Amino acid sequence: MRLPLLQALRPGRPADIWYKHAVSVVVATAPPNLLLVALGRLDLAVYTMAGSLCALYAHNRPYAARARTLAWLIAGMVAGVAVALTAASLTSSGVVLVAVGAVLAAAQKVLCDATRVGPPGNVILTFVSSAALFVPQTLGQVPGHLALALAAGAFAWMVGMAPGLLRPHGPERRAVVQALRQVARYAGTSGADADARAGADAAGADAARADAAGAVQNAWQTLLMTGRHSTSRRPLGRLLVRAEAALAAPAPGDAETLRSWADRLHGLGRVPDTFGPPLDAGDEDELLGVEVERAVSAPSLRQRLVPLRAVALRTLLGCALAGWASLALGVGRPYWALVTAAALFQINLTLTWSRGVQRVVGNLAGVALFAALAPVAHLNRWTLVLTCLALNFGAEALISRNYWLGSVCVTPMALLVTEYAHWQSTPELVLDRTVDTLVGALVGLVAAVVVTDRRAVDRVAEALRRAEAARHRADTLVAGASGASAAPAALAVARRDLAAALVTLRGTTQAASGEWWLRALPVEAVTREERAGHRTLAATVRHPAPGSAEAVTRPSHRPGTTTEDATS
Repeated sequence: MRLPLLQALRPGRPADIWYKHAVSVVVATAPPNLLLVALGRLDLAVYTMAGSLCALYAHNRPYAARARTLAWLIAGMVAGVAVALTAASLTSSGVVLVAVGAVLAAAQKVLCDATRVGPPGNVILTFVSSAALFVPQTLGQVPGHLALALAAGAFAWMVGMAPGLLRPHGPERRAVVQALRQVARYAGTSGADADARAGADAAGADAARADAAGAVQNAWQTLLMTGRHSTSRRPLGRLLVRAEAALAAPAPGDAETLRSWADRLHGLGRVPDTFGPPLDAGDEDELLGVEVERAVSAPSLRQRLVPLRAVALRTLLGCALAGWASLALGVGRPYWALVTAAALFQINLTLTWSRGVQRVVGNLAGVALFAALAPVAHLNRWTLVLTCLALNFGAEALISRNYWLGSVCVTPMALLVTEYAHWQSTPELVLDRTVDTLVGALVGLVAAVVVTDRRAVDRVAEALRRAEAARHRADTLVAGASGASAAPAALAVARRDLAAALVTLRGTTQAASGEWWLRALPVEAVTREERAGHRTLAATVRHPAPGSAEAVTRPSHRPGTTTEDATS
């Protein structure tokens, strides 16, 4: 198992919609904070920011799903703050408060991972609730402070939903564009003979195909969130059907066609009903399969929580020990160490190590930036708030390139927020944050090493069995597809199940590969199954369902019909 250092710090490309996160959080945070400055009650901003920071979430979800997600996030944020404030009002024991914070951090981690809420995940929730634990409080003040958080959260909800007035189908369009471009990249660089390649070329082709398959699966999941009556669903679904065909069996001209469609999807307004390739009987079967898939129940929350037991234990143990170690060292703000540990824990030890390196480097650079900005921020309350807003924007602009770059802005912002109630000593804040960063990172990494995920190999074996079963079902349907009794929608569902099983197999194997102290992974069996599964997907493209107008050999000017990787 490799633990990379320099690779963990290498900047990547910024996210496509980084500016949406940046603008949304500034718009949601600025009015409450500036109003509190005008009223002379900036000390209350710690409560309003709990709701305002929810504007960071759910920008990749269609607006109907975004409304529900943001509502649940705001409710979860306020619930966490309620527990923290209640605990703060009942005890002043740092040991007890750290324990409460660790329990909250573990619950927030597993719930965010299980519900796939997306970035920034549990870190913001843990930061706010942990900070609230150490704010002096009485029981009588708790309801009023929660009302401030809820009011700011309602405003953040409106900020998050506002872009839908101009571009109601923006999220699903972006997801489809990304899928088209990823598949075009694979089709253009790997081609139909990817399985015949060997060595590094084969590994690169497999990685490109896995990335494209994940993008297609994400696009279907996003499209299915729009609801049955969405006007964009059918034309975008046609494009995904064609993209899946190019992914399963690339043909000459596919890459150019897919890129052309992706370019044409940009812009405001509704997606034209006539956009994309015309429907034939085979396409109708594919889109019917989407509706069938919507009727299939998703895994329950309990089923999704089971594989996260090791992550929950790591988070609980790491956060508690980090906070207690900070208390033992005499640091006045142990929640910084707790949050540092909570931010480290990823799906395996390798990714946790990388996040630890990024966190330490980013925080130390951020502490230096805070020392440089403090004289300007300390001019008055207005410059303090405006400096925090600028750092908030900078954090969202940089964090998608690499986590440590975003931390360079997040760290001074968090330090300045502690001065909303009253001015503090800059050297003391610098020392405390440096110590807490090192303590939290060290203890968190130790907890990740000690608490191993011993079921990781079992999950790989189970994913392998599911992929084999899905491939056998698809093979059986392909073999009987020429018979009159074959069900058109059944082949579409089988294709989609196989594609989803292959994506899950790749992700499960990658997650287990980053652990240590494990039994040997069935790497060769996984590789064989992935390639056999992709050959079966290609066979479904060449063997369309009964009644399809597609020829057995596709025209070279556009992709054909294939699986729908709707849900995992």
